[in-house]
Amino acid sequence: MNTPEPITLSFNHIRLEPLGMQHAQGLCQATEDGELWRLVFASAPEPGKVADYIQTALNMPNRLAFAVIEETNHQVIGSTSYHDINIPASRLDIGHTWYAQSYWRSRANTTCKYLLLRHAFETLGCRTVGWRTDILNTRSQQAIERLGAKKDGVLRGFQTRRDGSVRDTVMYSMTREEWPEAKVRLEERLDS
Repeated sequence: MNTPEPITLSFNHIRLEPLGMQHAQGLCQATEDGELWRLVFASAPEPGKVADYIQTALNMPNRLAFAVIEETNHQVIGSTSYHDINIPASRLDIGHTWYAQSYWRSRANTTCKYLLLRHAFETLGCRTVGWRTDILNTRSQQAIERLGAKKDGVLRGFQTRRDGSVRDTVMYSMTREEWPEAKVRLEERLDS
C-alpha cells in the first residue's frame, strides 16, 4: 500500500480537498446547520472550536483529513478523513465524517465514500478499508451498509462520547476483493 498523501478528489459536483484553516468559516457554518455538535455521537465541533478541530486533525498521526465542498456553490458542507492508516497491513479507516444537516440523505455522502474508496483501493492499493460508528448512530450504520461494507462486530465499551458516557462501537470493513461489486452498485446509485 502506498502512503496516502494530500490530494484533491472530485466527482459529481463534490470535491474533497485537504483540510486547512482556510475551511474554518465554512465548517463553522456547516456545523451550525442542524447544531451538529449537540449530537452525542457526532464528531462535528462546536462553532467556536472549529479552528481547534482543524488543528487537531492536522496534528493527528496516521490521519489525512478533507474538507467536503459542494462545487455548485463552493460551500464547505462538512469533513471526512482517512485515519488509522496502517501501511504494513494495507489498511485504513474512513471516518471523522460529518455533513451539514441539509446535506443528510443527499448524494454528498455516497459521492464522498465513492471517491475515498476508489482512491484507497485503486490508487493506494489498500487491502482493507474500515469504518467505526457509535452503536446509537443507526443512520450511520445504515449508510455504511448501503456502501457494501460488512459488519465485523461490536467492540463493547470502546471509547467515551463527548458527554463522557462510554460507547459501544460497531465495526465494518470492505476488502479489495469486495470493492469491484460495491463500486458497480455505488456507480449505479450515483447515476440514478
